[in-house]
Amino acid sequence: MSEFIDTRTRVWAIVAIIVGVALLLGLELIEEPDTTPLELLLELVDILPIVLASVGVVLLFRVTRRQRDDHLQVIRDLEVARLQGQRWRADSRALLDGLGQAIETQFSRWNFTEAEREVALLLLKGLSSKEIAAVRAVSVRTIHEQARSIYSKAGLTGRAALSAFFLEDLLAPIEGLGGSAD
Repeated sequence: MSEFIDTRTRVWAIVAIIVGVALLLGLELIEEPDTTPLELLLELVDILPIVLASVGVVLLFRVTRRQRDDHLQVIRDLEVARLQGQRWRADSRALLDGLGQAIETQFSRWNFTEAEREVALLLLKGLSSKEIAAVRAVSVRTIHEQARSIYSKAGLTGRAALSAFFLEDLLAPIEGLGGSAD
């Protein structure tokens, strides 16, 4: 709770306690002018809990209001983030669908069988031969043979070349690596 009570509020609370105690003790002196210091001390012991409780209630209301405001701000921020996420997914979906179609078109040009298409996609997703074999319920040796066929039909040297074939144009060129500037 202390993170919701700033320095100004703490100073206000201390001043309120001092003023509250002083007022109540002053009223006691006005009502009974012949009060002894011991009686004043006992009166202080009586009124201090009331003053502290009153200031505490006010502080709780302030903290509650500040927490409510913070809560509402978090809800607004979450809604903005949710809308941005939806927009990004919608924008990306069209691009990803286009990439998927382009990959399928290229697989057709390379005359991949249905099994080779599936293995090639799993290779592009980064699965190991063992993982692909488990997904397809075949042996690792079968996956190795299909991968060799994929690389041969595509005229590529391996998994990295297959990935690079599709990713190279998607990535921004790295400055200073010999690329010509347009």
